[in-house]
Amino acid sequence: MSDALLECREITLRFGGVTALSDVTFEVRRRELFAIIGPNGAGKTSIFNCLNAVYQPQRGIIRIDGVDIIGRKPPFTVAQGIARTFQNIGLFLNLDVVANLMLGRHHLMHGGFLSGMAFFGKARSQEILHRRRVEEVMELLDLHQFRGSPVGLLPYGIQKRMELARALCMEPKLLLLDEPVAGMNSSETEDMARYILEIKRELAISMILVEHDMHMVMDVADRMMVLDFGQKIAEGLPAEVRSNQRVIDAYLGQP
Repeated sequence: MSDALLECREITLRFGGVTALSDVTFEVRRRELFAIIGPNGAGKTSIFNCLNAVYQPQRGIIRIDGVDIIGRKPPFTVAQGIARTFQNIGLFLNLDVVANLMLGRHHLMHGGFLSGMAFFGKARSQEILHRRRVEEVMELLDLHQFRGSPVGLLPYGIQKRMELARALCMEPKLLLLDEPVAGMNSSETEDMARYILEIKRELAISMILVEHDMHMVMDVADRMMVLDFGQKIAEGLPAEVRSNQRVIDAYLGQP
């Protein structure tokens, strides 16, 4: 089995005369936390949207576990094990924590309509199974104390953690983290970094992190790639990227 879970080769994405991504090539290894950094407009979100099949590149190859996902629809990428958190929280604010997390299990539910209406047989056994998995995720991310609370009443930092928890409930092979600490204070950022490392250690999930908090990124990433104007300008270990002059000039600036 190849050590690469995700392979992206020469990804090119254009919108009319604007090139969002130009021949971007990288791979994400199994159990790896891979970070993508760069200025606003560099193409980071475009990569996520290609991986989710929201955007279709004009050229290139994207494979997860050897399966080509270019030309497919978003539900296909979910079935292949790709889950995503969003910078702008997309939770159902009037539902409680458990209900929101159960929505992350929807694509894994296979009970029939009649058994679901009557709540017997396979529908009942599946409900028990899915709720058990939700409980495990809540325990991992310390969300039990909020289980019955409407999500809209929870603090912002907890809502961001809920976004992560719902993605985990999808049982992904590859987790896309879109600015998970955006808008957080230093204490909340430290907590989120700890939870991300705990997920990596306990669940062995490969992750791609897009984030502007460089202290957090340098602390948690195994490897990283830097984009600028849709082109890859560097890739390597955090220490290597930090000292790369092209990265300093384009994004990091002088320390």
